[in-house]
Parts: sequence; structure tokens; C-alpha cells
Amino acid sequence: MILAIDLITHGPLLSIGICLVGLLGIVAARKAPNVREGISLTTAIANFVIVLLLHARFRAGADIGGTLVEIVPGVSLAFRVDALGILFALVASGLWIVNTLYSIGYMRAHHEPRQTRFYSCFAIAIAACMGAAFSSNLFSMFAFYELLTICTYPLVIHAETPEARAGAKRYVTYLLGASICFLLPALFLIWSAGGSNPTLDFVSGGLLAGSEASHMTLGAAFLLAVAGLAKCGVMPFHSWLPAAMVAPTPVSALLHAVAVVKMGVFGVCRIVFYVFGVDLLAELGVADVLVVAACFTIVVASLVALVQDNLKRRLAYSTISQLSYILLGAALLAPAAGLAGVAHIGFHAVSKITLFFAAGAIYVALHKTKVSELDGVGRRMPITMTAFAIGSLSMIGLPPAAAAVSKWYLVEGAIDAGRFAVLVVIVISALLNAAYFLPIVWRAFFNPVPEGEESGRHEAPWPCVAALSITALLTVGLFFWPDIIVDLAAQVAGYGGGAD
Repeated sequence: MILAIDLITHGPLLSIGICLVGLLGIVAARKAPNVREGISLTTAIANFVIVLLLHARFRAGADIGGTLVEIVPGVSLAFRVDALGILFALVASGLWIVNTLYSIGYMRAHHEPRQTRFYSCFAIAIAACMGAAFSSNLFSMFAFYELLTICTYPLVIHAETPEARAGAKRYVTYLLGASICFLLPALFLIWSAGGSNPTLDFVSGGLLAGSEASHMTLGAAFLLAVAGLAKCGVMPFHSWLPAAMVAPTPVSALLHAVAVVKMGVFGVCRIVFYVFGVDLLAELGVADVLVVAACFTIVVASLVALVQDNLKRRLAYSTISQLSYILLGAALLAPAAGLAGVAHIGFHAVSKITLFFAAGAIYVALHKTKVSELDGVGRRMPITMTAFAIGSLSMIGLPPAAAAVSKWYLVEGAIDAGRFAVLVVIVISALLNAAYFLPIVWRAFFNPVPEGEESGRHEAPWPCVAALSITALLTVGLFFWPDIIVDLAAQVAGYGGGAD
């Protein structure tokens, strides 16, 4: 009974708090690596359990959350569990476990320095994700959005080489610059659009529904908010993302699958479904700008990925393209498309983290970083490359892989919205995805091992292999059992009449 009361009144704070307690333990055990990493893994598992319990309470109809502190009337640091937030929290907290397991194998095998700082910043990053996921208003989300940028800066600059410093500088300049220049003014416009009773609280159907503010003001607020959420990687606010590839692979996985980019697209979904609402956006017509930007990004980023020889950079541009599927789904303003966009947050996460895990495993085991170097790698690392093949199928949108589900709903949504040009973009993107992923798989499994290289099996350390095997199995499993993600996404988008 005590646990039930705590979860209902303080559940989001418990999730954030357990991550911060883990941070203290990691710092305290800095001279005992086994203990430090055990604390990191235990904290990840404990947080995931809390999120699962919150999900169960939410499905049972509990109203979970409360206000921590009110800054001014209508602006507070407050938390609430809803369908979009719990979906993001489930994805981030669940993948934190496997990312931690992977990190243990990668960081040790590669003899990385500053590992205590690494695990500490990871803990803060996940705390920031939990805070943003459970934020009940724009101010709270903005605060945790900024925290995530700041705490991931040391992860990007981890190697402390000139290249790492340059990449981290671009990373923080783009993300902080965009949020301060665009997102912060958008918050003021949204707050002022509330009239005599202004608020930044998220409301299902849109807090600005019925606002008497001018269309120009509302349209400007929407465009500023989307531009300020540069973590979503839409062009031209994308170049920070490939620049951040100088970070260790576990950080790349965190940036591209779990936390940073997902925070960006999560924020856009908040703006679309809980701040403006699809009816108001349809009236304003301003979502068409996002549709065009997303379509442009999907195709152009895929074309750029096609010519990248560095494997992580190819995956980075793939991420830029795939994120815009989420933006496109939200911007089409059709229930099926909205479901597709929100569900793709989870399906893309498990698939893309598999691909980055595989890239890191290849680097640890064989010290190869380029696509042109991968001849015969599938014969030497069959588990790793099988996982990579599964992740590739998902990115293309082919069964039996998770993202095939969300892309199917996106096609349905585009048809429902009468956007047949969008269907052409989806088909072109699928072909381009196949063009830059399938040759890697072919090269790895069907080309011979180059002369002078050992032909025996040589997988990465077992924690790396275990982690990428788990996420590959999740990628397949979510194709056959997608309900936990699809049901939450349907509530957000109002698909089938449901909304939270």
C-alpha cells in the first residue's frame, strides 16, 4: 500500500531520484571498477522496474504526478504520467540496461580513460530523460531538455582529442543555441497565447485549442518550437549529429537511439499533440512546413548516407533520415500517421541501437571503421553481423523487424491524409535505405576474408555480444508483439478514437 501511494504521488520523482542515487554510488565507487559498474547496471534495472510499475498504474487508470514547485502562476516544475511520456520512459530506461551492459564490455576492451565520468554522465542523462518524459508542462520539459545537452557534452568530448573538442563544440553550440534562440521565445509566445489565464501545461488535444491569439502568433510559435528542438535532427539543424560521432560507440548509441535524438522528436510530438493539437494545426496550415522539411530530410540524408564509407557516419545520416519519419507522422495530422510517428520512437530505438552496437563491436574486435573494410566480417563475427542484418531490415521497413510496423501505419496515414507525394517519398527512402544497408550485409557475409587476415571467429567481448543480441531479438520480437508500443501510440494520436 505504501509503494502504491508513493508511485501515484511521487512515481516520476522516484524514477529521477534512483538515477541520481546511482550517480552518487558511481562516484563513490570510482576506485573499484567492478563495484562502480555493478552500481550502474543495478541502477538501470531498478529504474526500469519503477517505470514498469508506473506503466501498470497508468494502464489501471491512476492519475500519477504532482507539482514540485511553482515558479510563477501558470509556470511550474511538475510531473505527470501520460501515454507519450510512459512510452518514452519505457524505451529510454529499458535500453539503458543493455547500453550499460554493452558499455562495460566496450570501455574495458578498448581501455578507455575517464570511465567514472562516463558512467556518471550516463546516469545524469537518463535522469534528464525521465524528467522530460514525465514533465507535465513545457517549462519542465525545457529544463530537462537543457540538462540533457549539458550532461552529454562530456560524453561527446570524452576522448579529449582536437577532433573530439571540435565535435563537442559544434554539438553544444547547435543544441543550446537553437533552444535559446528559438525554443525559449516559443515558450513565451505559447504562454502569452493563453490570454487571461496563461499556462504551459500539456493538454490532450492541445492546450492552445480555443486560443484567441492570432494565426500569425500561433504559427510563429509552432515554427520556433520545432526549430528550437534541434535534437530532432531535421535539416538544416542536423550537422551536430554526425560531428558527435567522435564519441565512443556507447555514447553514439545513447545519442542516436536512446536519449538525445529521441528527446528531440519526443518534444515535437509534445508540441503537436499536447500544445497545439491536430485540429488547430490543420486550421493554421503550418504543419505543412514540417511535412516538407521532413520529406526533404528523409531523402537527402539517405543520399548522403549512401556515399559515407565510415560506418558510424553512415549510421548517423541514417538516423537523421529515420527521425524525420517520426516528424512526418506527427505533421500529417492523420491518426494512423500520428500512431506511426510515435511508435517509431520505440521501434527505431531498438533497431538503431543494434546497428551502433554492431559497429562498435566490429571496432573493438577487428579495429575496422569503414564499410570498405568489412569484406568477410560476417564469417568472423557471425552473431554481430546477423544482428546488424536484422537492424538493417528494420531500417528499410521489411518484416520481420520492428520498424516495418510503424512504416506500415505511416503509409496508411499518408493515404488517409491524401498525401500521395508522401507515399513516393516513403518508397524512395525505402529503396535508398536498402541501397546503403544491404551492400554492407552482402560484403560481410558473401565476400571472402581479405588475404593476410585471420579467418577464424573473433567476436567482441561477451557483454557487447550479449547486448547486441538482446536488442536484435527485441527488434524481431516487437514485430510480432508490438502492442505495448502501438497501444500507447494509438492513445497519443487518437487512433481508433482513443486519447489519453
